[in-house]
Amino acid sequence: MSYLTVSHCSTEHQEWLHSLDFYDSELDILEKWLGEIVKKNNKVEVLKGIEHFQNQFIIQRNNIDILSHNINEHIHKNTLNEMSSSLHTEKVLAMEHEQLEDEFKMFEKVVNELRKEYNLYLSKWM
Repeated sequence: MSYLTVSHCSTEHQEWLHSLDFYDSELDILEKWLGEIVKKNNKVEVLKGIEHFQNQFIIQRNNIDILSHNINEHIHKNTLNEMSSSLHTEKVLAMEHEQLEDEFKMFEKVVNELRKEYNLYLSKWM
């Protein structure tokens, strides 16, 4: 297992949190575009797509909240560990950090796939 420095973890944590803020802002924009589609179209097929994307945006906002919470919790644990310098705790924190990184990468993959699907939908109905 590779050990990560506290400063490396801190930098990654901040990058992840900034990215999550960006994705949250992007969801605001995507939702605004849904409103434009509703104004122009009221076909059943269009409304089904709107409902699908509204649900996906809710799910992704929830994922952002959970991931942000987990990252902030990990930052707090790292801060406490700096004070105690326990080797066992460092190993656990390194494993947690790797897990958070995997979760963040999976979140980004899901959001990118959702964005592609949404863009296809927009090109059809806008």
